[in-house]
Amino acid sequence: MSSTIVRPSVNALAAPLVEALVADAARLRLAVRAAPGEARLIDAGAAVPGSIEAGRRIAEICLGGLGTVTLAPAGPVAAWPFTVTVHTADPVLACLGSQYAGWSLADEEGKSGFFALGSGPGRAAAAAEPLFEELHYRDGAARIVLVLESGSPPPPSVIAEVARAAGLAPGDVTFVYAPTQSLAGATQVVARVLEVALHKAHAIGFDLGAIVDGIGAAPLSPPHPDFIQAMGRTNDAIIYGGRVQLFVEADDGEARALAQALPSATSRDHGAPFAEIFARFNGDFYAIDKHLFSPAEVVVTSLRTGTSHRGGRLVPELVERSFA
Repeated sequence: MSSTIVRPSVNALAAPLVEALVADAARLRLAVRAAPGEARLIDAGAAVPGSIEAGRRIAEICLGGLGTVTLAPAGPVAAWPFTVTVHTADPVLACLGSQYAGWSLADEEGKSGFFALGSGPGRAAAAAEPLFEELHYRDGAARIVLVLESGSPPPPSVIAEVARAAGLAPGDVTFVYAPTQSLAGATQVVARVLEVALHKAHAIGFDLGAIVDGIGAAPLSPPHPDFIQAMGRTNDAIIYGGRVQLFVEADDGEARALAQALPSATSRDHGAPFAEIFARFNGDFYAIDKHLFSPAEVVVTSLRTGTSHRGGRLVPELVERSFA
């Protein structure tokens, strides 16, 4: 007897989470702007305070309704004990097919200078990135949501671009945006601790179909009003304080090799707070070794043998140096 796994619509799964976010906007300190025929815009931390709880919920929206994000007063970095934990039973679709900030969006028609990376289920409806050809997935949902790390709402040209790529009207699109400097922004970025492990696994050529389940955790970084410092802290939370466990349908040799290749310590740039690394490369984000963007510590469990393989280590002193 054989069984077929039906792949869900990440936008349909995320839709009730979006509606709950809108319904609770006042108590989460969000602002919602909507007009008939126009895109719905949810400000989660640009012109409003936002909240950590909003960031937690936005992270679950980013996962396409396929994962849970929790906050708990326990974690590996003693000085900063509050931890963001992420779990999904479909890590490839949830993290790479939805949460990954892989869609570059810019105001090509206006003079706003707007640029942001789009993440969340809306990416799968547009499937504008080559990654979706590898995943063999496109979401045909009638309404979509996209999350932007931005301190301003998307301009009309970007809204039109997203709607056009998804084959929808602007009124069928919701944008949630918050800068990294905000409470919600910082929280939802740290909640990418599992996603960066999946992204690196893909980058080094590991068979994504072998990744069955995954869980990750990282310390909740305090926000900072300066963008570089805020970005540094969210990255350091993962690079030096993040832990991930992947469960793979692979033999011990493959699992061991993955555990050794995934941790951030494999990067030539490992060993200093991210803001310092960023300054070293004169603010050129793309000059930084891409292998740095991964969790500090990784456990890979082979489902064929039951053996777990470890790689990397936490560096709590660098988390403390960054956060303090």
